[in-house]
Amino acid sequence: MAANASSGDNAVPEAGNGVPEPTWKARLKQVGPGVMAAATGVGAGDLVATMVAGARYGYALFWAVVLGTAFKLALGEAVGRWHLGSNRTMLSGWRTLGRWATGYFGVYIVVWGFIYGATAMSASALPLNAMFPVLPVGGWAVVCGLAGLGLVWFGRYALLEKVMTVLVGVMFVTVVGTALMVGPNLLELTKGLAPTLPEGSVAYVLGLMGGVGGTITLAAYGYWTFAKGWRSPKWIPFMRTDNAVGYITTGIFVVAMLVVGSEILLGQELTESDKGLLTLGERLAVDYGQWARIPFLVGFFAVAFTSVIGVWNGVSLLFADWWRTWRMPKEAPEETAETYDHKAGMHSTPYRIYLLWLTFPPMLLLFLGKPFQLTIIYGVLGALFMPFLAGTLLFLLNSKSHMPAPHRSRWLSNTMLVLCLGLFVGVAANEMIGMFE
Repeated sequence: MAANASSGDNAVPEAGNGVPEPTWKARLKQVGPGVMAAATGVGAGDLVATMVAGARYGYALFWAVVLGTAFKLALGEAVGRWHLGSNRTMLSGWRTLGRWATGYFGVYIVVWGFIYGATAMSASALPLNAMFPVLPVGGWAVVCGLAGLGLVWFGRYALLEKVMTVLVGVMFVTVVGTALMVGPNLLELTKGLAPTLPEGSVAYVLGLMGGVGGTITLAAYGYWTFAKGWRSPKWIPFMRTDNAVGYITTGIFVVAMLVVGSEILLGQELTESDKGLLTLGERLAVDYGQWARIPFLVGFFAVAFTSVIGVWNGVSLLFADWWRTWRMPKEAPEETAETYDHKAGMHSTPYRIYLLWLTFPPMLLLFLGKPFQLTIIYGVLGALFMPFLAGTLLFLLNSKSHMPAPHRSRWLSNTMLVLCLGLFVGVAANEMIGMFE
């Protein structure tokens, strides 16, 4: 089905029809998909892990947060450059690698969705239950899942981007505001830029570097750039600014959680449990009053619910494109941006089926008693996807047959992707070992 730049809900003129000059003002006006991708990838699990790292090691692992932000910047830029530089979707690129790549992704996305649906709904429910205990956590989780389903089912990309931007603003103000209120130790924070490995910190270092914003949602970024109306290499400068704004914002956000954990909870024996963030809220209430606890819980909800909205939309788009790609005859021509119709994807049967898959089957897992134990399985699944993404991007972006010469990776991108690949192989090994301990 043919599509053009106007297929984006808030599309701007396509290349050749007046793409804006890439001034900083013009670039900042286009920011949106990167914020969605970065905010979707930072969930309650990342907050808990960062808080526990701060409570155990203070500011010593600040360098890992900075490095993790740089890695995700590199991955996000690589995904966006693939879509705009090659004029093809991520699934179209994986299709060229053979059925093994699309087959692996198909199995992965189905299993991942079942586990993640319960994790995201539970995380969103915890702060709501703390503020409004009229419903148990499981009840609020069902409400959050249905709210996400309704918003994504009926909402267009432009609406989802606006809602996500508002939620990002809320979480940024509340969590960064909390960090400023408790008062960061700037001297210790600066010392934390020097790489160190305190005893027992390797798992936390891997988690902090691998968890600053996303797993499978990184692959959805390119689909959101197409939804925005970016359909040619001329949009690459805009994409790079958009990607940087998104991940720098979430990087600051994660640093704020490290500050809060270091200043309020240092020395306390915490575990990465479902009550970790609520414990911090209670501590804020004791030290500063309820006026500090409530905004923090609101920010906690914003963090978790952005993941619901972003995954319900972005990963469903990935599944819809996977379904189309998987069913293509081997001799069918490769798909391009001109033949990819974003609106059709959001109204397709596979898209809606996956939305329902994310929402209703995982509700069965919500009443197991400790739904956040699912984050262990979720962490393993995420760790298994990231080496696949980094490795395939490294190949595709350097391939003469897949990528035009002007947009192939240079030494900096290749170096970062190789480091990402090594990191995520390490994360995967750590997660697998931890699962069987």
